[in-house]
Amino acid sequence: MSTKNNFTSPLLSKRKFIGLLFISFCMLGVLVALMGLMSLLVQVIIQGYDWLTPNLILNYPSRHPEQAGLWSALIGTLYMMGLTAFITVPVGIGAAIYLEEYAPKNWFTSFVEINTSNLAGVPSIVYGLLGLAIFVYFLKLERSILAGSLTMSLLILPVLILASREAIKAVPSSHRQAAFALGGDRWQVIKMAVLPTAFPGMLTGVILALSRAIGEAAPMVAITALVYITFVPVTPMDRFTVMPIQIFNWVSRPQDEFRGLAAGGIIILLILLLSMNSIAVILRNKFQVRSEE
Repeated sequence: MSTKNNFTSPLLSKRKFIGLLFISFCMLGVLVALMGLMSLLVQVIIQGYDWLTPNLILNYPSRHPEQAGLWSALIGTLYMMGLTAFITVPVGIGAAIYLEEYAPKNWFTSFVEINTSNLAGVPSIVYGLLGLAIFVYFLKLERSILAGSLTMSLLILPVLILASREAIKAVPSSHRQAAFALGGDRWQVIKMAVLPTAFPGMLTGVILALSRAIGEAAPMVAITALVYITFVPVTPMDRFTVMPIQIFNWVSRPQDEFRGLAAGGIIILLILLLSMNSIAVILRNKFQVRSEE
């Protein structure tokens, strides 16, 4: 017995040391990432705090820094995000429900699943060029906010489908079996048993997808590439610009004042992103508590 303990003790100590080393390495990576993020945030706040005025929000773009603002880009961003969510959420959740609950297990379904996973990692500029070719030129939607929203829908749709499918998979099979035992058909089981439990996870996927879309500039460069707009879009066929493009334009200018404006615009974009995420997290937690009752 003592011989066995002597034999296993060094191996156990070695495994503990390797585990501790791995945990330390992971914590160091997280610490480095947080330090980099915090340094960027502090630099942006210091540089853009003085430019956080009502003029920055309510004014249109201008060649004079003291008169320049984000109003057209802000409204364009909100308009595009609302239209993107209106298009993407029903399609993405519906596709996830079909693939998990209705689709037969054959080569075509496997082909769709593999390509959906691959499309989630495609660079965003590829979607921008695809949207330019299909929506702007082929469908004749011009460089409108509708074309931009459809392009963004293509970008975030794979992310939403994957997250929604994982949420549906996480629903215990006993919930389905109990609903079938009560006499429900397939749609009634999905509507009354699967969706209420999976909805918080689906809402998490919506948060992740829209958070990615709101900060993407590359697809919008291909679709609109406009930074000097002195009007706000009214209809989905109007021209538009978005905040990331306006911020990029200010950063590329040689005057230091425009860099301050860009920093202020980044702060507003972060506030918009965090507000949207906070509302979505509150709704997710509310539905999660309701589904557990």
